[in-house]
Amino acid sequence: MKKVRVSHILQKKRDQEKLLVLTAYDYYFGRLLDEAGVDMILVGDSLGNVFSGHETTLPVTVDQIIYHCQAVCRGAKRSLVVADMPFMSYQVNVDDAKRNAGRLVKEGGAAAVKIEAVSMDVSVFESVVQMGVPVMGHIGFTPQGVHQLGGYRVQGRSEEQVDQLCRLAESLAKAGCFSLVLEMVPSAVAQRISSLVDIPTIGIGAGQYCDGQILVTQDVLGMSFGDAPSFVRPYDQLTDRIRTALSGFQSDVKSLVFPSIDQQFS
Repeated sequence: MKKVRVSHILQKKRDQEKLLVLTAYDYYFGRLLDEAGVDMILVGDSLGNVFSGHETTLPVTVDQIIYHCQAVCRGAKRSLVVADMPFMSYQVNVDDAKRNAGRLVKEGGAAAVKIEAVSMDVSVFESVVQMGVPVMGHIGFTPQGVHQLGGYRVQGRSEEQVDQLCRLAESLAKAGCFSLVLEMVPSAVAQRISSLVDIPTIGIGAGQYCDGQILVTQDVLGMSFGDAPSFVRPYDQLTDRIRTALSGFQSDVKSLVFPSIDQQFS
């Protein structure tokens, strides 16, 4: 079982081998994704939505990411675990960013952190990389900027936006990021960015030309309440199956079918 390192992630782009990235927030899914051969596991601030039921990712704290990261790392022995830097963990100043990134690695056990880029200022990225923490950048639709962006909207529709995204991607690569998430951008824009930078691009709602794909695991498994985003392909409908299983348990208990003789001690 060979541990995935940042060098392996970079090599996969050179080898034109697609990267597989999914989210996890607990030991169970950390272990399951690790056994499935996923390259990177993101302990995302999407836990605010998926795990805690918030409407946005904004309430998530560094301490919460650390807690969930510890659980995931107990299960993931092979995959490279990336910890999201939540809202207000890096926006105020560089010292905060370095301190919080260090905590996610030291206390959480992550091998890298992910930071959303909301401006052309990449000093935070440079500083965190220089302290020895690998950084995954995130551009396009950035969930922590949902209010500023006016909701969940595709980015890169205008030539001005496309130019800005391309320049930002190049700046993040130059700052030392080892990979780059492209969220909710047109496929042609993602293709252009992927050809501009020598680091892997990981798409979510960004089409087939990225160097890898990332989705929320619960969306992939059909474990979401309501409709999944249009860019998601559910590979099962586990919510329906879980409801069926729970209904069967309830029925068996009420009808005295469970526990049977096999589930009792004499």
